[in-house]
Amino acid sequence: MTDTIEITREEGETKGRYVARVDGHEAEMTYSRLGDTSIIIDHTGVPDALRGQGVGEALVKRGVNDARAEGRTIIPLCPFAKAQIARHPDWQDVLKR
Repeated sequence: MTDTIEITREEGETKGRYVARVDGHEAEMTYSRLGDTSIIIDHTGVPDALRGQGVGEALVKRGVNDARAEGRTIIPLCPFAKAQIARHPDWQDVLKR
């Protein structure tokens, strides 16, 4: 299901978020920009109605893919995002070291 979830991105000068809307519910992952080269993922929120459907994972995956495409690194302060990236060795290339 994670490949069929539509995710939009809203980005301001210093902060941004990814939003997934599924069956009238909204899940989000928020981040702060750290210059032009990094983002800090600080929160992932998925309503109870969407839990267990891969929505949170899809949000993190989109952030990872965008970071790669834009040459950014990720600092995952959000425990959920940190755990997802740890579970996917192929996502760890974007981690800020």
